[in-house]
Amino acid sequence: MEYRKLNGSGLFVPALTLGTGTFGGTHGFEGWGHTGVNEATRMIDMCLEAGLNMFDTADIYSNGLAEEILGKAIAGKRNKLLIATKGTFPMGKERNKMGASRFHLIEACEASLRRLGTDHIDLYYIHGFDANTPVEETLRALDDLVTSGKIHYIGCSNFSGWQLMKSLSVSERYGWSRYVAHQVYYSLLNRDFEWELMPLALDQQVGTVVWSPLAAGRLGGRYRRDRPIPENGRVAHGGAPVRNENVSYERLYAIVDVLDELAKETGKTVAQVALNWLLRRPTVCSLVIGASSEEQLRQNLGAVDWSLTAEQVKRLDTASRTQKPYPYWHQDERPELSSQLF
Repeated sequence: MEYRKLNGSGLFVPALTLGTGTFGGTHGFEGWGHTGVNEATRMIDMCLEAGLNMFDTADIYSNGLAEEILGKAIAGKRNKLLIATKGTFPMGKERNKMGASRFHLIEACEASLRRLGTDHIDLYYIHGFDANTPVEETLRALDDLVTSGKIHYIGCSNFSGWQLMKSLSVSERYGWSRYVAHQVYYSLLNRDFEWELMPLALDQQVGTVVWSPLAAGRLGGRYRRDRPIPENGRVAHGGAPVRNENVSYERLYAIVDVLDELAKETGKTVAQVALNWLLRRPTVCSLVIGASSEEQLRQNLGAVDWSLTAEQVKRLDTASRTQKPYPYWHQDERPELSSQLF
């Protein structure tokens, strides 16, 4: 397993991270999976044997059950692995059971520690930007948690460019812990991350951790022009983190056509090729892979320790390219003023 430096930090993370959204399967996550403790334990052992030692979860996954299952599955192995979890989204009906306030973050972190059965979290994410809480309050609370040793590094997830840049500026101004990772959605099917967030990550040395790198299973190899996604299936009805209205299926099938070609050329699966393309992209440090079965996990682990050729990458670039939004297409008209980042 390849390890990559989490850009602006001194932490090295594996190129693949196991996500635990399939652990539990309750409280709105029924469509994701129903992995219990025994199967989770076997998956974690498989990951550790393959060199994958980072596991990603969140308090909202099955309302804390995913963290509990992960905590039980890693019992006796804590010193062999890295744990990332997240807080911010609602964990109850009370107004203060959500957000990035000092009140909620400290409570959420303590609850995650209890469920995980550990005394520290290696990487703690703000799951989404909270516009109701001053950025200074959020970052000071996180810095206090870092100082106390309960969190080692902090990251954010699903931020826009200005939200991340403002947060980094506040951390620099006060000498507080800064976000070293941004967990984002990025895939061959949706490349919006490249327009603003990737250049920001390059400039500010923020590591990119990708969620749903297979576009909620759409790039997994099951769906093609002659085998479309079922209209009554989980994905089509919103039971996935990537909404159906954000997907052009004609574009998906064009990408899969090229993935099929490259799978034959490389002897790899469609999913492995799609994941390998992402691992070649600037700022990408780790891909959060999900697995509802041990066989699916074994397949996803095969995305590393080999590389697509430059020509193969270019074919995927071409098949997945989309028109940039304003002002990026306008900026591209003056290439002499832009640095070619990738």
